[in-house]
Amino acid sequence: MPSRPPAKKKPAAPQAEAPKVHTVEERTAYLEARLKDAPVELQAKYRDDLDMSWIAHDSALEGVVYTLPELRTAIGAGDATMAFDSSMQPVVEEIRRHREALHFVREQAMKRRQPLTIDVIKQIYCVLHPEEGDYKTAKYRKDIPQHRLYFHEYAAPDKIAYKVRQIVDWVNDPETRRTRSPVRLAARAHYDLVRVFPFANDSGKVARLMMNLLLLRSGYPPAIIHSTERQRYYEALKGSSATMHAIVGDAIDNSLASIEKLLDLYDPKAH
Repeated sequence: MPSRPPAKKKPAAPQAEAPKVHTVEERTAYLEARLKDAPVELQAKYRDDLDMSWIAHDSALEGVVYTLPELRTAIGAGDATMAFDSSMQPVVEEIRRHREALHFVREQAMKRRQPLTIDVIKQIYCVLHPEEGDYKTAKYRKDIPQHRLYFHEYAAPDKIAYKVRQIVDWVNDPETRRTRSPVRLAARAHYDLVRVFPFANDSGKVARLMMNLLLLRSGYPPAIIHSTERQRYYEALKGSSATMHAIVGDAIDNSLASIEKLLDLYDPKAH
């Protein structure tokens, strides 16, 4: 009995192509392009909300909590009928200085090819503290504060200038940039600067603004560390820089998710 010819095998079904995973830079650029196509009113709302959120969460890490009316008054997003209480003036001025520092960082971020300098770090500090005068004469702290918000050990005053210089040199070293992602580099530079704690006031704010300057220059969104992460943030400064890298990565993801949510509410079919 003749053998039956072997049955022809059916061609394998083509495998579904895996969805493309966009890099953070690509995702950021795409969302920025979507934002530019949105109505001017939506863009203004996004920018104001971003700045209020950035200032509120960053200040909360320092133990300072602002009310929504204080933030809206300072940012200029308050409604015209909102009464301005003169007792709010010092707080409003403080918030406005913080926003000026955000603007300064954004302006510096446009200079993508420029190295980070000690002068830029001091300029950030002087925007927050104009009473210090010119950045060229801004002074590092002279003692170790007894009542401290942060738990980690601070650098001795006579070591501050050397350690800040070390951080800046490390950031600008081509080998550092070749072997570390922008997120890892920015998170580590911030971690090191907060541990030095160079200024008598707001060293944490200065370090986070410096970190975001480095991130923005690399095409990333700002890493706004949420106030609910405060304890985890303090513990990371006492311990591992790897934990700080994870915190910063989470903050960047949250920034991207918030703009995606806003844009999808405006135009759910666009993505």
